[in-house]
Amino acid sequence: MTVENGQPYGTESSELRKMVFASLFAAMIAAGAYMKIPLPFSPVPVTLQVLFVFLAGAILKSKWGTLSVLVYALLGIAGLPVFAGGASGIGVLFGPTGGYITGFVLAAFIIGFLSEKSGKSGFFSNALFMGTGLLVIYAFGLTQLCLVAKFDPWQAVSLGLLPFLPGDLLKLAAAAYIASRYRI
Repeated sequence: MTVENGQPYGTESSELRKMVFASLFAAMIAAGAYMKIPLPFSPVPVTLQVLFVFLAGAILKSKWGTLSVLVYALLGIAGLPVFAGGASGIGVLFGPTGGYITGFVLAAFIIGFLSEKSGKSGFFSNALFMGTGLLVIYAFGLTQLCLVAKFDPWQAVSLGLLPFLPGDLLKLAAAAYIASRYRI
């Protein structure tokens, strides 16, 4: 291995590669927001964002996975229409569904952190880490539904978790499979 400027040769290209993938995942999370199915009984729509948050954490790990989700959130705050259904602005973060976006950031970090610490990247370990991340997303999302939409805890669970659980578990299984097959 050749050393250049005190760093192993190739380190810069590895960091550049991660930066490019972090940008790509931010774009995929935004694209997942446009794949929206509104539910008439809930303020929370079905989207593919969770799938890409899972993948960002598992593939990019804690630092770059979290940065990719933060870039996504900051783009939305800055006014780009990247939130569910093309919404944007800081008001979305303070609205009934903003807790889910906040949960995305922490979930990507936790998934990446658990993956780094365990050193495992198989289907079942990824599914476990992503399941932990999903619990974080739900915790933040349901808390904000209670605070902003004035739902009691049971209403929040019945309108902000139960209708989404089957689909989110399918997304989790797909993401765990993909992440177990792919490394950057």
